[in-house]
Amino acid sequence: MVQERSLPSLSIPQTAITREQGLMLYEDMVLGRTFEDKCAEMYYRGRMFGFVHLYNGQEAVSTGVIKAMRPDDYVCSTYRDHVHALSAGIPAREVMAELFGKATGCSKGRGGSMHLFSAKHNFLGGFAFVAEGIPVATGAAFQTLYRRQVMGDAKADQVTACFFGDGASNNGQFFECLNMAALWKLPILFVVENNKWAIGMAHERASSETEIYKKAKVFGMVGEEVDGMDVLAVRTVAEAAIARARAGEGPTLIEALTYRFRGHSLADPDELRSKEEKEFWLKRDPIKKLGAYLVEQELATGEDLRAIEQKVQAIVEDAVTFAEQSPEPKPEELYDYIFADE
Repeated sequence: MVQERSLPSLSIPQTAITREQGLMLYEDMVLGRTFEDKCAEMYYRGRMFGFVHLYNGQEAVSTGVIKAMRPDDYVCSTYRDHVHALSAGIPAREVMAELFGKATGCSKGRGGSMHLFSAKHNFLGGFAFVAEGIPVATGAAFQTLYRRQVMGDAKADQVTACFFGDGASNNGQFFECLNMAALWKLPILFVVENNKWAIGMAHERASSETEIYKKAKVFGMVGEEVDGMDVLAVRTVAEAAIARARAGEGPTLIEALTYRFRGHSLADPDELRSKEEKEFWLKRDPIKKLGAYLVEQELATGEDLRAIEQKVQAIVEDAVTFAEQSPEPKPEELYDYIFADE
């Protein structure tokens, strides 16, 4: 077994969150986990098709970053995009319907699992190719800066969060876009979800510098390493990065050390990772960690947490019913929704 990197720790004040904030974070993570578990069930029962990449285990990253942002900020995802979409506010019904290829889906049934999109929620899409979303997110951050500095729009202070995996940090787009973002001080967070495995390639075997956050230094950019299994730690780092971006101080590269509890996709037999490695990370389940924290700090009771879990289960079951009862896209509408004005 490869020696595990030491997980960085942050000293989180007991007053870091209120009861309302804590329950909100817990509900968002439980929604992500429950939704993904239901996707696996639907896939294996032959009711959902195509490539499906689940996010189980990484919920603290999505929740910690996106729930620290404003609703008018931008989020750009990867092919592992369901939970990012949910955290960004896209209703579970619309996400599930999209996975079923229905007309009521957030991409009108045309995108499927890897191509979720919602203009209403400033969710810029999931992308099938590795690192493909990084230039899109950089462009979104540039238009915000352009509207503010060139067009004089004082309200243009949105921040963009760009998510990608450890494998993407070896691609050319990563370096080109970090260079541009640093050069122009773009309001963007580059969030590396380092789950140790780029499909089936161990990160330690693929990168000459395995501590990805250190690559920020080359561009004079702030680089932060954070425990991606601790939602409060992620939220703390994200809040600081968002504040810097909104103040015009430029981008941040955040490396969140996390782990996916399932294989690369639902078609992956997951035979490459050792049992010992999986057990090491399963003990650090971010949902259980936050739940224990909320109870210890007397911000919630076990009954509160169970009520949230029951509420979320009902939301997900409703999403499946909605998706199954929704209509298929009409063949005559095949060429609709291709251009932005549609």
